[in-house]
Amino acid sequence: MMDVIFGALLELLTPTRLMFMMLGVSVGLVIGVLPGLGGIAGLSLLLPFIYGMDSTSALAMLIGLIAVIPTSDTFSSILMGIPGSSASQATVLDGFPLARQGQGARALSAAFFASMLGGFFGALVLTASVMAARPIILLFGSAELFMLTLFGLSTVAALSGGNLAKGIASACLGLAFGMVGAAPATGEYRMDFDTLYLSDGLPLVIVGLGIFALPELFNLLRGGGAIAQQNPMGTGWIQGIKDVLRNPWLVLRCSGIGALIGAIPGIGGSVVDWIAYSHAMQTSKDASRFGKGEIRGVIAPESANNATQGGALLPTLLFGIPGSGSMAIFLAGMILIGLQPGPAMADRDLGVTYTIIWSLAIANFVGTLLCILLAPGIAKLTTIRYPLIAPFMIMVISFAAFQASRSVYDLIALFAVGILGLFLRRFGWSRPAFLIGFVLSLGAERYLYQAVQFSGWEFLTRPVALIILALTLLSLWAGLRRSQANVNTEGAADESRAASMLPQLAFTAVLLAFFVWVLFEGLKNSYLAALMPVVVATVGGLSVLTVLVFQARGATAAGSTNFDQEAKATDAGPWPFVGWALGFLGLTLLLGFFAALALFFIAFLRVVARCGWAQTLLLTAAACGFILILAHSLNLIFPGGLLQDHYDLPWPLR
Repeated sequence: MMDVIFGALLELLTPTRLMFMMLGVSVGLVIGVLPGLGGIAGLSLLLPFIYGMDSTSALAMLIGLIAVIPTSDTFSSILMGIPGSSASQATVLDGFPLARQGQGARALSAAFFASMLGGFFGALVLTASVMAARPIILLFGSAELFMLTLFGLSTVAALSGGNLAKGIASACLGLAFGMVGAAPATGEYRMDFDTLYLSDGLPLVIVGLGIFALPELFNLLRGGGAIAQQNPMGTGWIQGIKDVLRNPWLVLRCSGIGALIGAIPGIGGSVVDWIAYSHAMQTSKDASRFGKGEIRGVIAPESANNATQGGALLPTLLFGIPGSGSMAIFLAGMILIGLQPGPAMADRDLGVTYTIIWSLAIANFVGTLLCILLAPGIAKLTTIRYPLIAPFMIMVISFAAFQASRSVYDLIALFAVGILGLFLRRFGWSRPAFLIGFVLSLGAERYLYQAVQFSGWEFLTRPVALIILALTLLSLWAGLRRSQANVNTEGAADESRAASMLPQLAFTAVLLAFFVWVLFEGLKNSYLAALMPVVVATVGGLSVLTVLVFQARGATAAGSTNFDQEAKATDAGPWPFVGWALGFLGLTLLLGFFAALALFFIAFLRVVARCGWAQTLLLTAAACGFILILAHSLNLIFPGGLLQDHYDLPWPLR
């Protein structure tokens, strides 16, 4: 065994193969820094270039990219408050406040170091599990996988700000959004308004960017200053590493969570950071700092999301079942170079498996070093006035969202979800709980109907399912036990108490009406297609009704039941900037993305950022040049408008 392990290392450590791995790492760094692209876009970019390459070089390049994205996506999450990918959304909650407090270096070094350790742990788990993982993975049938999704949903107890009803309702809202489109059991279309776009459901990248990135962007614009209130980096590089070393068991536990969830196909990395984050809150003696700049809120998700890669490789290599979307592209890459995933990867092709493991470990280390070297330069972006950065962020977010299905409806959905995110943020409804519900919705419904079809409701009595159920109840109990800490991922409850309850009551009533509509829509379908919508609508509706009853008591409502971030606001709120974003959307629908982008930049920089003509034209040219290079290098297209429908224009106007 040892000769195979070290033989794989020696085969990898040749100049040519290391060069290809560094190429993958470099592409991964760039892709990770750009919000919303992620591993699928990066791997898709590299896939055409692996034809004719030897297997070791090709695998080193692909794994180099996969390994570094969970590290490099931390930059935008911490420094700009925009999730770099779906696996770095929880990092925003505490990483961004730390950067605004001038502790960006501490947050970044803790994130990079924890991410590297998580990556090493994932590689170690993969090494140790190659021979033993097969019987363990086979223990998980549809019943056990459904119980795992329930366990993921149970984490809302720790993310609900001491108001479990709001947390459950937020999760149910996410579940309902995730059920838009074809039912996995029967193929019946639900809640799609008879539109082709919604028949496949809402893309995750749009929901993630809309629910988190846009609300933060609009609210940062209100201040008009820089992102960081002082020097964002500070001098905390060593402090961040010490923070990680002071929390070894947290790193170990969260890395274990990441590796375990990564190994279960269909659960994936989109939710593991939230599970790790809520675990850190549940096991903390003082959870009141979370959401305000608690370093453990950075360490937990970062150690988990990188360990997920090692876990996700297990079913990919041993069964040919991709553990995530990026692993599906990696699987295609393996087939292109003549490798067949399956049991042979633990036998005849064991050397190839250990080449992958060594590539994962080395790329994690190299990627961490490169991120540390690049951090001071990237951090300078946070010292620039935000009105100068905001149009670039809107450009990147919109362009990334459009790549979800390459339909102009992607942009409409993005801004619609963004407005919903603004209201959830304002009134203290947990956006993390919403996202957990959305991510787990499809898997939960698929596993539930499979379990009911195969075993009836007796699946609840299976041993592994009972163990997971016990862990779920324990998670709920831990979250409820700490409810007195009144932790709210949307802000401090004491600072958001309103004298007038009318706006909150109106929004809560809208949510109640939505769940009633979901219930009636669900009842129109057959039993298997109606089961999940009816259950979700009932639980969500009762939770919202509970909140509504307490809010009806008036301003004396306890805890985060009375929560309105605009209660003491003296300005017009984020809505003028929402108007600018909707104006950009309208121009895109009329003129197409590229022409609308140029006009939007000129107008925004002149009116909002108050730039002179020279600076305005220079920044507009830079933005147009950047997006042209990005589109050309990644072979991406721009959204078209009515103009493109009537005239055949040259690229990039078409």
